[in-house]
Amino acid sequence: MNRIFYLSIWIFFIILVPFFAGCKSQTGTVLKPGAKQLSGSHKAGQEVYEPLVTEAVARLLGADQMNASTPVPKRICFVGVENFSSEEMADYKEQLYEMIDTAISSSGQFISISRRYVEPAIRSERFRMDDLFIPENQRKLQAALEKDGQPFEYLLFAKLTSGTTVDNQDSQRDYRLSLELININDGSSIKEGCDLSKAYNRSIGAKLRNR
Repeated sequence: MNRIFYLSIWIFFIILVPFFAGCKSQTGTVLKPGAKQLSGSHKAGQEVYEPLVTEAVARLLGADQMNASTPVPKRICFVGVENFSSEEMADYKEQLYEMIDTAISSSGQFISISRRYVEPAIRSERFRMDDLFIPENQRKLQAALEKDGQPFEYLLFAKLTSGTTVDNQDSQRDYRLSLELININDGSSIKEGCDLSKAYNRSIGAKLRNR
C-alpha cells in the first residue's frame, strides 16, 4: 500500500514540475490581422501610438491641402520625434518615426528626404532639435543637404507629450502627438495633432468599470 502511495506521489510530482516550469517561461504567438492587440499595463504601446499617428498625419495632410496653392509635392526634411511625455519610449521612438515617415511619404503630398541623409547632416552641424527653429541654422542644414543633392523647403517636427490625472490608486494619462510643418523660406507653419486618453487601473472598481 505504501509503495503504491509513494509511487503515485512521485508520478504526480513528475507531471507537475514541467507544468509549473512551463507556466513561468515566456511563449510567443503571431497575431493574425484583426486579432485583439495587447494593451500596455504600465505605459503606452501600439494601442496608443498607432491611432495617434494615423489621425495626426491625416489632419496635417488635410490642413496642407487646404493651404496648398499648387498640387506639386513639397520636399520636406523630417528631423525626428521629441518625447516630452512622462514615459520612456524605448524601441517605440524608432517605430513612431518610421510610422510617421511612411505615412507622410506615401501620401503623394510630400517628398521626404531619407533620414540616412538627414541624420548625418544634423550631426555634422551639431544641431539639437531646438536649434532648427533658428533661421540661420535652417539655412545651414539646407545648404548641407543641398551638397548631397537633397534640397528641401520644409522642416517637419513630431512631438509627443502627456498629462497625468491621479485618482487614489488609479490614473488617467492623456497623450498628444503634435506634427509641425515649417516653411523655412517665410517662417509660416502648419501644426496639427491628435489626443488619446488611457486609464491605468489598480483598484478593483476601476478595473471592472473599464473592462
